[in-house]
Parts: sequence; C-alpha cells; structure tokens
Amino acid sequence: MTTDPTEPLPPPENLHQTIEALLLVAETPPSPRTLARVTSVTEAQVEAVLDEIESDPDRGIRLRRHETGIALVSAPEAAPYVERLLGLDTPARLSKAALETLAVIAYHQPVTRDQIERVRGVGASSVIRSLRARDLIAPSGRLDTVGQPLLWSVTPRFLDHFGLSALDQLPPLDELEPPAQQSILPLESDEHE
Repeated sequence: MTTDPTEPLPPPENLHQTIEALLLVAETPPSPRTLARVTSVTEAQVEAVLDEIESDPDRGIRLRRHETGIALVSAPEAAPYVERLLGLDTPARLSKAALETLAVIAYHQPVTRDQIERVRGVGASSVIRSLRARDLIAPSGRLDTVGQPLLWSVTPRFLDHFGLSALDQLPPLDELEPPAQQSILPLESDEHE
C-alpha cells in the first residue's frame, strides 16, 4: 500500500502500538509534536501514551527523554544481560578525571572548557576529547563572547551509560555525600588525564 506523503493518514486503531513502533524505527529521537503529526492525533494523546509506557516499571524497555526527543532504551536492570548478549561484558570504565568532568557538564550545562577547568582546577582538553570520542558529551552551541568558545552538554548516550531517562534523575548537589564517604570507583590504568 503506497500512500501520498502529503495527505494525512487516519489516526491508528492502536495508538500505543503505533507510537512504540515509531520510536523503535526512528533514526533520531522524535518529539511528541512529530509523533502527533505522523499519527494524526493531538500532542496530548501522544503524551498520554508516553506516560502509560513510562508508568510500567516491569517492561524491558523504557523511555528516555532528552531535550525535545524521545527514544526507547533497554531497562537499566537488564544491563548485564544486554551487555553479555552484545559482547560488552567488560564495559570501559571512566577515569576519575572523566567522571569529574562529566559531573561538571551534567550539572552546569551548557559549559565551556574554561568553565570546566575553573571548577576542576586542572586542564580538561584531553578529558573532553575522550568523553566526546565516547559520545558522552557533544558541542551544544557557542558562547556569545570573544573567541566564541564551544559550549558542552551531555548526550543521550550519557543518560544510557548511567541508566537515567532524564537529567532530573541526577541527585541534587546538596544531597551528595562528601567525596571521602562516596564509594570508590575503579579507574582505568591506561588513562592519565
């Protein structure tokens, strides 16, 4: 069945099923507005379906919202099994410098390299390159000042890596334990950042 792409389709009989299918095949995370346009329903109807998907914690898939886009991701609880299936049993660990830099970016984004370096007290160029190569951060614009430095923000991959569906799931800064009381994370021995 071929359809004219300029003519709207009737709303699907099963909107929930259709939205899941669209999220599964989308090359980039679509917005609720895009899903509403494609399915010929209102954004409110799309949001109701998205809320329904999010409200079921027993599913193997979850929604990840990032900026305006929505994607289906695997449930964080299934991560060890997904990693084994994909041959990722030993995921690459992040160095202390990388974790510190990610924290600065996640909590203060968008930020420049200079702002990151002022918070951390050390250079951040190599750490930024490493995090960008891992697709955990990406440029998100330029600061409107002399030199127009790049602004950095975390990516959807960051959310996946830490099992988050949105940045608001990060603990508030004032609730974090002092560093001496936090769990010690293994560091990569080959990274000297």
